Amino acid sequence: MYRFAPSPTGDMHIGNLRAAIFNYICSLQDKSGFILRIEDTDKERNIEGKEKDILEILSKFGIKPKQIYIQSENLKFHRQLASKLLIDKKAFACFCTEEELEAKKQKAKEQGVAYRYDGTCERLSDAEVLNCEKPFVIRMKKPTRTMSFTDAIKGELSFEPDAVDSFVIMRADKTPTYNFACAVDDMLEGVTFVIRGEDHVSNTPKQDLIREGLGYTGKMNYAHLPILLNIEGKKMSKRENESSVKWLFEQGFLPEAIANYLILLGNKTPTEIFTIEDAVKWFDITKISRSPARFDVKKLEQINREHIKLASKERIKEIFGVDESKAELVKFYTQESSLVPEIKAKVEAIYSPKIAPDEYKNEFEIIKKAARNLKACETFDEFKKELMSVTNLKGKNFFMPLRALLTNDLHGPELSELYPLIKDDLAKILI
Repeated sequence: MYRFAPSPTGDMHIGNLRAAIFNYICSLQDKSGFILRIEDTDKERNIEGKEKDILEILSKFGIKPKQIYIQSENLKFHRQLASKLLIDKKAFACFCTEEELEAKKQKAKEQGVAYRYDGTCERLSDAEVLNCEKPFVIRMKKPTRTMSFTDAIKGELSFEPDAVDSFVIMRADKTPTYNFACAVDDMLEGVTFVIRGEDHVSNTPKQDLIREGLGYTGKMNYAHLPILLNIEGKKMSKRENESSVKWLFEQGFLPEAIANYLILLGNKTPTEIFTIEDAVKWFDITKISRSPARFDVKKLEQINREHIKLASKERIKEIFGVDESKAELVKFYTQESSLVPEIKAKVEAIYSPKIAPDEYKNEFEIIKKAARNLKACETFDEFKKELMSVTNLKGKNFFMPLRALLTNDLHGPELSELYPLIKDDLAKILI
């Protein structure tokens, strides 16, 4: 079982989407199932409506979860299992205040050593714990051995006990920390393979330790994806427009193109242009590069252009809101743009009332009147010759106003290539 576990705290990051797509593809390959878990336990950071946004985005990519879980609904299980760890002496109550801990961290910093919890409260007797009325958190006991796991991308990884430390699993307000809620939920929901960003590598031994402490023996597999860099080679910040899936949609990038590019990044694929369905046939998570990949919007634009060219008439109608008869016209304009709004504007301009260019107003009106009365012409050469004959115009004084009349623009693609796509609509266009 694979899962995607986003938090409803902001717009979906392109790195999160990449993890969702990879998890979904792998779940289709081994038919084990894919679930969505909304990790909403950080109430202060949650943003209303973001759960809906997550579902809508996944839907655009054709990602269909087998089950949807809300993490906060598992709170009773988190508390029950935290109590079990206390009873089994796998965890302990910690009464250290923030001020006390901060002082110890500062001392470690001054000594030039990494801070580690010193076990103060772990040594308390049961009686001391019961008689203490101070607020407390629950800490997992530091492991007594090296924690190791095999990562499908990074290989064998090991963490010494001090690197894992005695970490907090339940806060003083009796809510679970990320690592505890995540470890418990993956266990309860039958997750067997976790594909996520490499920023979670250090969380993995902690989550394994929690499940081990609870007596869980199910095998968990991992693949941690390298971070995505911007074009300058720096880690993509959430403040960068390109990192937001919502922003990419607004710019006119298709879901199929975005998915294509995210699968392509840091990967060796049999072809450059493909769909998620295609990728299911050959995708191999172990072949993802260990090195960070650069996210290049210009490259994404190229891929977007190719997916528009490959789109069916029905898909063109859905994307651009035009009749299926205009599908080839839409694809024709990919030579000038790769983004949906720009192409849509060019197509709409053809069917909009035309504005005569200031420098060719007279010629524009002459050609417009002549074109309206012209007999149907099968080819552009025939159309051009007939108009030239009637108007006695030629050169720039003919072609510039003619282009404006047909496209509402003085610049653009070859009219000889455009004409076959619009000749049947000239009556609508010459307005």
